[in-house]
Amino acid sequence: MSGALKFRLNSGQELVIGGFIPGVYGVDAIVVGYYRGEELMYVARVRNGFVPASRRQVFAKLKSLVISQCPFVNLPETHNGCWGEGLTAVDMEKCMWVRPELVAQIEFLEWTESGHLRHSKFAGLREDKDPRSVVKEHPGEA
Repeated sequence: MSGALKFRLNSGQELVIGGFIPGVYGVDAIVVGYYRGEELMYVARVRNGFVPASRRQVFAKLKSLVISQCPFVNLPETHNGCWGEGLTAVDMEKCMWVRPELVAQIEFLEWTESGHLRHSKFAGLREDKDPRSVVKEHPGEA
């Protein structure tokens, strides 16, 4: 067998859901972050990994948590970044904010230099986790 095999190794982390972008099945994307002290820090909009049933399931849990204020202290961002992972004021107009009470398991390829997730994917809800216990799990601080 000639040639090298390539494997994509994803990392994973629990992250707090602080908002979502509505979609046909309830949720098009979730807006997630982690706690740094008392502050909720935005790291990603996650669209991948959902099927229609999981979009409806997540929406059913989020709809009663809707609030008017963005819970993330580092939003809006000034630009989208080279991978489109940022969340600008224009992007935020599409968002519905929620009380940060739900935790999602997120898989991703890597952290970017700007402190966002690259190629993120929803893997499920973690109803056994306290959102306040969710902190950044990678070395270095962007």
